Amino acid sequence: MDEIVFGKNPAKEALRAGREINKAFFLKGGHGFDEIISQVKVKKIPYQFLERDKLDAIAKNDKHQGVVLFSAPIAYVEIDEILQIAKDRGEDPFIVILDGVSDPHNLGAILRTAECCGVHGVVIPKRRAVPITEIVAKSSAGAIEYMPIARVTNINDTIERLKEERVWVTGLDSDGDKDLFSADLGGGVALVLGGEGEGLPRLVKENCDFLVKIPMKGKIESLNVSVSAALAMYEVVRRRMG
Repeated sequence: MDEIVFGKNPAKEALRAGREINKAFFLKGGHGFDEIISQVKVKKIPYQFLERDKLDAIAKNDKHQGVVLFSAPIAYVEIDEILQIAKDRGEDPFIVILDGVSDPHNLGAILRTAECCGVHGVVIPKRRAVPITEIVAKSSAGAIEYMPIARVTNINDTIERLKEERVWVTGLDSDGDKDLFSADLGGGVALVLGGEGEGLPRLVKENCDFLVKIPMKGKIESLNVSVSAALAMYEVVRRRMG
């Protein structure tokens, strides 16, 4: 079954990354997507111009910016493939594990930051979490075309597999013993974050090597999960650059 890619940036990145596109639709009388039309023509992808109401119906929303692609589904990877990517780059593994993120906008934002930070792969569960959808793709601004994503049955099994590869598994949790900015984040690292409002499940907490917290100075007790993930990822980047 085809997946929908909508929006100018996601469409550009899907084409640039070589995703298999089966058909393209554009807003009749629209503008600002000549480059995308040119790529579609070069790749000999069937395309059609539609009135706004028909394009809205195909995209199932009105946020498409005049561009909708029908593509082959995104291919998930295995955790060993993510580890191999790090090895091929000659880098210590840098992985983000998300257990229970249910908002597609949050997942898309995390994927976008992960791609910018050089994360080797993101792990999501098959259950109790949002999969990769068109909303996730749009929110990621095209990052899903470049970020390897593993969708696993059991997060705890994945954590154990990473430990076998000497990857330090660091959970972000308000009960953390150390704050993020003083914790040891050297070597291979996997950052683990829980879902919105729920945080990390008990067993996942217990399986982490460390639990760290983000210092909170105001009256609000927690940050949005995508903001927490961004802070943690860039702290790892900062350490590696230093």
